Amino acid sequence: MKFKQIQLSPSQLLVLVFLFFIILGTLLLKLPAATPKPIGWIDTLFTSTSAMTVTGLAVVDTGTDYTMFGQLIILVLIQLGGLGIMSFAVLIFIMLGKKIGLKERLLIQQSLNQTSLGGIIKLIKSLFIYSFAIEMLAMLILAVKWIPEYGLARGIYYSLFHAVSSFNNAGFSIWPDSLMRYEGDPLVNLVISFLFIVGGIGFTVLSDLWHKRSFKKLSLHSKLMIYGTFIVNLAAMILIFLLEYQNQKTLGMLPLAEKLWGAYFQAVTPRTAGFNTTDIGSLRESTITLLLLLMFVGAGSASTGGGIKLTTFLVILLSVITFLKGKKHISIAKKTLKDQLILRSLAISTISVLLILTAIFILNMTEPIPFLAILFEVVSAFGTVGLSMGITADLSPIGKMLIVFIMFLGKLGPLTLAFSLARPEKENIRYSSEDILTG
Repeated sequence: MKFKQIQLSPSQLLVLVFLFFIILGTLLLKLPAATPKPIGWIDTLFTSTSAMTVTGLAVVDTGTDYTMFGQLIILVLIQLGGLGIMSFAVLIFIMLGKKIGLKERLLIQQSLNQTSLGGIIKLIKSLFIYSFAIEMLAMLILAVKWIPEYGLARGIYYSLFHAVSSFNNAGFSIWPDSLMRYEGDPLVNLVISFLFIVGGIGFTVLSDLWHKRSFKKLSLHSKLMIYGTFIVNLAAMILIFLLEYQNQKTLGMLPLAEKLWGAYFQAVTPRTAGFNTTDIGSLRESTITLLLLLMFVGAGSASTGGGIKLTTFLVILLSVITFLKGKKHISIAKKTLKDQLILRSLAISTISVLLILTAIFILNMTEPIPFLAILFEVVSAFGTVGLSMGITADLSPIGKMLIVFIMFLGKLGPLTLAFSLARPEKENIRYSSEDILTG
């Protein structure tokens, strides 16, 4: 008897590969060598998913509830999830001298969210060179700070762990209070934030900057990401500084310099980094609302970050402005955006909002937790941010499993999952048009 060979699309294969490594990570973290005391299966799965999706939400303390072996497993999962499993597969292919076929290129295109196959392998090579070089350089700088504090071995290990976690926008920390102990430290604030900003801006932009080395020659995507990141981060910093200036539980008791550092770090970290130097649960509701928007928007495409992506948000914003101006086409920097790009951005945003609302609805039924804390947790999980108002460990088993699913979905992207489940149909017939009333 012959069985028909199962043909999987790139989206379906990507989902399965991610699931495989999450399960593998769960099994490795359940080994006696990984923990000083037994941790339940749901909590272990939660940790593995959070690391693989570079989210950073934690139901146990990474520094005390896992041994160094367990922490290294988490670090490997972070690196795999941040740079992409398929990227590592390509690296192995290159090292073995094997040819990379069309199917592999399609998988890489899907995993890195690229619009074309052109230059994919070149991008992968650049990705690894930039990533490892930046991580190692940051580790050395952090070691200058932490070796005198924690000794040679621990100082180097802590520097490596936080450098990898930061660049991959994971938000995992050795310390239970994240980086709150370094709220006013310029070196830690600058190095950690530089890592997750660079990691979140996207490998396409980094490669573009390296090869062209002139802002005028950059692609439209790169220009939008650089301008957008600068404006959003600056605006967020000013708003958080003003909103939390007199809050005695956050910035109110700090000197002016430390207030500025605290406002800066808390402004840039919701872009899917997950570290915090301020107690999130003590922030004003107005600040929490701002963080929700920043987490939902997220980082850049082909980056280590999550969210709907900054460029998706900008395309929708430009669409609204174009409509209000009475124009038919979106133009920016003497370029016209394709209609398909607008439809894709709307699809991503709509599916994302519906998934977030569905998760909030379910958690409101299963968890005796305030609405705002649940909303924050879900958006943080979807944006693979990792910030929390302190409710993660208190979630019920159903709540934890739902957050696991949301983290998984947030990392792969709603369209990837949708494409893996749906069967694309060819549009052979075009019908006559008719208007319906809207607005």
